Amino acid sequence: MRMVAALAISLAGIMSTGASQADDPLTRPIAPQSAKRWLTPQAPIRLYGNSYLVGFGGLNVALIRTSAGLILIDGAVPQAVADVEANIRRLGFSIRDVKLILSTEPHFDHAGGIAALARDSGAMVIASAAGAAILKQGGGDPDDPQAAWLERFPGVARLRTARDGEAIRLGDVAVTAIATPGHTLGSMSWRWRSCERKSCKTMLFAASLNPIAADGWRFADPAHSRFVDAFRASIARMKAQPCDILIASHPQEGDEERLKRLAARRTPNPFAYAAPCRGYAERAEAALGEELGK
Repeated sequence: MRMVAALAISLAGIMSTGASQADDPLTRPIAPQSAKRWLTPQAPIRLYGNSYLVGFGGLNVALIRTSAGLILIDGAVPQAVADVEANIRRLGFSIRDVKLILSTEPHFDHAGGIAALARDSGAMVIASAAGAAILKQGGGDPDDPQAAWLERFPGVARLRTARDGEAIRLGDVAVTAIATPGHTLGSMSWRWRSCERKSCKTMLFAASLNPIAADGWRFADPAHSRFVDAFRASIARMKAQPCDILIASHPQEGDEERLKRLAARRTPNPFAYAAPCRGYAERAEAALGEELGK
C-alpha cells in the first residue's frame, strides 16, 4: 500500500509538472500557423570557433561561448523555447550557462521566447533603448510599419540597454552593438570575433533590413520619411561593416546548402564567403527601392 501511495504521489507530481509546463504563460504559442514555417527542426551546429547556431530552418538563434558563460542572440517564438534549450544541451551546455541574451528587434518572431529564456537562465537581456521599451511591454508599438500584423508576446522584465558602438563584454569575448534601425526603429545588429587556432574571423548577427509593411502603409508617404532615412543609413552602415561570416535573423538564400556543407566538414568554411555584409545590404537596398517604387 505504501508503494502504491508513493507511486500515486509521484505520478501526481509528474502530472502537476506537466500541467504547469503546458500552462506556462511565457511559452504559450503565438501565431502557430505563421510560426510553423519558421520552426523547421535544425540540428545545433558549431558555425566557427566559439560561435554556434541553436535555432531553426527559418529563424536563426546564435550562441557564443565565452570564458565566463554563454551569450544567446535572439529567442525565436515562445513555443520554440524548449527546442532552443534542447539544442543548447545537445552542444554540451546548459541553459543556466547563458549569462546574456542580446535582442535584434522587438518582433514576436525573434523576441517572443526571450522572457522564458531569461527566466530559465537567469540571464540579463540587452537591447537598444528603443527596442528595450517595446520588449518590456511585449510589443504593441503603434508606429511600427507592421503594427497591424504583429502579435503581442511576453514582456521582458529584466533589461538593460546598449548604446550604438558599445562593447558588451563577457569573459574573453566582446560583442559590439551596431544600430541598424529601419525594419524596426529599435533594431540592433551584433558583431564579435571568433577564432579557430590562429585564424580569427569577424562574425556579425544582422537584424532584418527587410522593408515590409502592413497593407496600406507606404514607405513613400512623407509622414514615414524617418523609416526610409533609417533604412538608408543602416544599409550604408551594413555595407561598410568588416564581416567574414554573417548570420541573418532569418536565414538567407543558400544558407541551407551552406549548413549541409558545414555539417559535412567541407572546407573552406561555406559561410566565410566574400563580402557577406555588403551583399546583405545591397539586397536590402534593392528591396527598399522596389517598395518606394510601389
